[in-house]
Amino acid sequence: MKKAIFFLWCGVLLCLSSFQLKEHHELTPEELGRLLFEDKRLSADRSISCASCHIPAFAFGDTTAVSVGVGGQKGSRNTPAITNMAARTHFFWDGRATSLEQQVLRPIENPLEMALPLDEAIARLGADAQYLSYFQKIYGRQPDTTALADALAAFVRTLETADTPFDRWMRGDTSAMSEAAIRGHTIFMEKGKCFECHFGPDFTGDEFRNIGLFNGKDLNDPGRFAITRDSADIGRFKVPGLRNVAVSAPYMHHGAFRTLREVIDYYDNPDRFVPNSIGRDSLLSRPLNLTDREKSDLEAFLHALTDDRFKR
Repeated sequence: MKKAIFFLWCGVLLCLSSFQLKEHHELTPEELGRLLFEDKRLSADRSISCASCHIPAFAFGDTTAVSVGVGGQKGSRNTPAITNMAARTHFFWDGRATSLEQQVLRPIENPLEMALPLDEAIARLGADAQYLSYFQKIYGRQPDTTALADALAAFVRTLETADTPFDRWMRGDTSAMSEAAIRGHTIFMEKGKCFECHFGPDFTGDEFRNIGLFNGKDLNDPGRFAITRDSADIGRFKVPGLRNVAVSAPYMHHGAFRTLREVIDYYDNPDRFVPNSIGRDSLLSRPLNLTDREKSDLEAFLHALTDDRFKR
């Protein structure tokens, strides 16, 4: 009996100690951002959060061609994964935001997504005593759109990943990648022409390219052109980074390709998929003529870009 009481008392002391640590822990902007990222109060009907479409287990991307917003409304483009965004210069498929602080607020207001006016979002946060305390301690003021954007962007900037088989291979661990993935890396750099667009630490040059998915008819999303109104931008979309690409299906701005193999097949011969595309990049003017083995090797390399935290 005495032993039971002793362990019970130890448990109480441990809980009290943990509580005191939490009470004295100063929440960071990044931690506040994560709370907001997962909070369904930032949608009109309180049914979805940022994490509903940017699912953590899938490199913070979605698993459907287009995401479902409040009231069951479907978006018009695929929800991209948001890992490794810290160094990006443009956001969204059409590049309409030029900073993370701009980007993180757009889905909240978008009528097809969270559909909540920002003034209402701020009012909801201001009506919560805990959020009031957090914003006051971190920003020295009540919630406002600037602080909301700062916190959410700070959280997104924590989603950097570099613990992959490829990174370990580049650091000299010759066993980190399979033989197939090593062959696939060569194809990526040379015959596959992937490196022409997917270069740099995150495998993107932050450019806009027309890969042949616009034909002005059934495929009528003009991409970057809708923002710039420059005819040279018709059919151009932001080149995404390829880190964690193996866990962020489906692919392309319309989410029509369900697997990496379908993406590779497309790049191998775009005419088989969209024979009458408009303004397709000259890099894709002729078939790549990849063999089945080369396609498999290239896919193996793309899998080697998956951070360990997302491995299944």
